[in-house]
Amino acid sequence: MSYLNIVVLVSILVLALAAPRLGNRWFTGAESRASRFARRKGLVLLTIGLAAIFARLALLPVFPVPLPGVHDEFSYLLAGDTFAHARLTNPPHPMALFLNTFHVLQYPTYASIFPPAQGGVLALGQVLLTPWVGVLLSMAAMCAAVTWALQQWFPPQWALLGGTLVLLRLDLFSYWINSYWGGAVAGIGGALVLGAFRRIIHHCRSRDALVLGIGASILANSRPVEGVIFCIPVAVVMGGWLFSRKSPGFAVVARRVLLPFSCVMVLTVIFIGYYNWRVTGNPRVLPHAVESCPTGSCQVLAWQKPTPTSTPLRYSFPEYERFIVRQSGRHAASWEGWKQRSGEGLSAFWEFFIGTALSLPFLTLPWMFRDRRVRFLLIQLFCSVLGMLSVIYFTLHYTAPLTATLFGLLVQAMRHMRRWTLFSKPVGVALTRIVVLAVLANIPYYIAATVRGAPTQEPWTVTRSRIAGQLEATPGTHLVIVRYTPQHILDNDWVYNGADINGSKVVWAREIPGQDMHPLLAYFRDRKIWLVEADASPPRLRPYVEP
Repeated sequence: MSYLNIVVLVSILVLALAAPRLGNRWFTGAESRASRFARRKGLVLLTIGLAAIFARLALLPVFPVPLPGVHDEFSYLLAGDTFAHARLTNPPHPMALFLNTFHVLQYPTYASIFPPAQGGVLALGQVLLTPWVGVLLSMAAMCAAVTWALQQWFPPQWALLGGTLVLLRLDLFSYWINSYWGGAVAGIGGALVLGAFRRIIHHCRSRDALVLGIGASILANSRPVEGVIFCIPVAVVMGGWLFSRKSPGFAVVARRVLLPFSCVMVLTVIFIGYYNWRVTGNPRVLPHAVESCPTGSCQVLAWQKPTPTSTPLRYSFPEYERFIVRQSGRHAASWEGWKQRSGEGLSAFWEFFIGTALSLPFLTLPWMFRDRRVRFLLIQLFCSVLGMLSVIYFTLHYTAPLTATLFGLLVQAMRHMRRWTLFSKPVGVALTRIVVLAVLANIPYYIAATVRGAPTQEPWTVTRSRIAGQLEATPGTHLVIVRYTPQHILDNDWVYNGADINGSKVVWAREIPGQDMHPLLAYFRDRKIWLVEADASPPRLRPYVEP
């Protein structure tokens, strides 16, 4: 924990102890009005969703529409562009050798390697205005979905608080809203599963079973491995409930729950199989497996060994070969490597979702372990984190299904803290209020830090976007050949294209050392051909001259 974090926590504790009734009249009035509003549950969901949209739009002068810069983002944008063209995949391109890039299939079809849900959201945004609109709408839907889930687990005013904290923590500044590969879609799926699960236990309604199936379907099409891990505790508890005394009987549950849920899941399996067939040619082969297995990295779990190959693996361009070597080193199957990845992952997970100020309520964990209301949430968090750490790769949006679970635990931790007293003083009430104020205070802090930390040199993503815009405004069609040096930063790759390569005004290709470029030049002979020296400082665009 950094020095600044310690100062923040100590300041909150000292202020709560020194002036527990500070601003009590104002806070009491505000809490009373919020409680009355929270009872109008449908209006709360609408308000949370709209607030998530307009709050982020208000920050556009400081945080403009993001530019893609990560390999995964470009791949998801390809999926979105493909779906926006009303197709699931694209035919392979004759010049795929020179157009090949990270996390994109070139054969048997030209497509993203990732599950289709995020691409669907980006396609919606692209049809409406721009792909980022899809990100914005999905974040708003996630905030509303988490609030909807919490409304079944907690009193209305606490569900409202939980939804508000999700908005403040994730919707304004996190990379989920400021990129194209965030976790909002999987967060929606997890929230729907969590909220529907408890409603089914209490009410056994068909509509909740449908929502449960939709949530599971979203997880299967966004984060399938993590989604299965997340749903296992739900399936176990629901199986126990089915045969318990609290169950209305197998016949009733079968008609109201199992049948509608099974219908949704059957449709989901059919869609996934059809999508796989269209992309890979085999209903049982995921696009990601087609990319991963030829590289010798088919293993998914931390203890698995790389798939042995009889001949040395060769790659179509040197940057990809270096990328595979780097990934193999980072994710080597060893106990020491797993411990390091797990420690770093858990720390990043906590800092991303909870942060410094919101860590304070979790001092009530000893009370929460004895709390039957959230016992399931604790078990689900433990099982999911353990399962996710067993997967060889870990990025923060992989944990997105847990969003509603984690904020549910946070809400209950704050409810326990609110009961704390010291010498008959309402210290717990003061602590919860100050914690929320500290989260609100992060907004001007992040804005000021962003303004102060603006880079002095133009980032490569801005340079690429500027060059692309310049060529889009230039008459005719263009082919841009990208040249890298052996010291090229692997994460800064320029070669990405849309779904309709031949119909694009600007096509990006890579120069491959030792590879004859004449087939590429002949294929695109009707285009103006340019060279980008991506590793020059600054990167340079000039007409291409054949060697």
